[in-house]
Amino acid sequence: MLRDVVVIDEDKCDGCELCITSCAEGALQMVDGKAKLVSDVYCDGLGVCIGECPQDAITVEKREAEVFDETAVEEHLTKLEKQKPPVIPVPVPHHAEAHSCPGSMMRTMDRPVSAATTGSKHQPMQSELKSWPIQLHLLNSNAPFLQNADILLAADCVPFAYPDFHNRFMQGRVLAIGCPKLDDVNPYIDKLAHIFAHSNIKSLTVVHMEVPCCNGIVQIAQQAMGMVGAQFPVTDVMIGIQGGIVYEQEIPAAAVMAKGA
Repeated sequence: MLRDVVVIDEDKCDGCELCITSCAEGALQMVDGKAKLVSDVYCDGLGVCIGECPQDAITVEKREAEVFDETAVEEHLTKLEKQKPPVIPVPVPHHAEAHSCPGSMMRTMDRPVSAATTGSKHQPMQSELKSWPIQLHLLNSNAPFLQNADILLAADCVPFAYPDFHNRFMQGRVLAIGCPKLDDVNPYIDKLAHIFAHSNIKSLTVVHMEVPCCNGIVQIAQQAMGMVGAQFPVTDVMIGIQGGIVYEQEIPAAAVMAKGA
């Protein structure tokens, strides 16, 4: 019959395999380092894989092809599942606690307050990190150092893009980091809401990148504040991918409550 089927330009395909994992029917496989259509009967022609290809190597064309067969797809996927290598669990030492990680142990650093310094081979910059851990999933929402704290909530990429991150943003603040694009943000919202409700937070500074998805960390903070009716000064800072500050602005309380409603 005449219908839509995906076509792969092998000259453009770089073998990244993103299309393979995006195809729910298993119609694509890697052959000699290139993605190939296994069979017309496995391809529904919707082209979901097109959006995953960074090389624009996939298109959809209307041509004579076998009818898409859901039963054949189910059998094919079952076969592929059986071909997967078995998952071998990593043994855990008997003395290790099931959910304990020494690197996540809560601690504070007693650092002297000093003026900002510039990095050099002879005078390295001083770290302004005052507490640990900093990853929001690992942060204890009842940690003593959160009481009466000024919170700095930063997207993961910010410290790598902004060279003066320690001196400009971290001094006197408790740091928490996360990625609004790749992380599961629902636990972030719940944890921040608990912190905001029980720690008498003095202020919140949210620093994120200029890419659109990164603005989600501001929304996470707003939702958490709105959930518990928290009211304290909130500063929104956007960092450009070139390394400078795009803007720094206060978020009105009304905007915070509206977002959390």
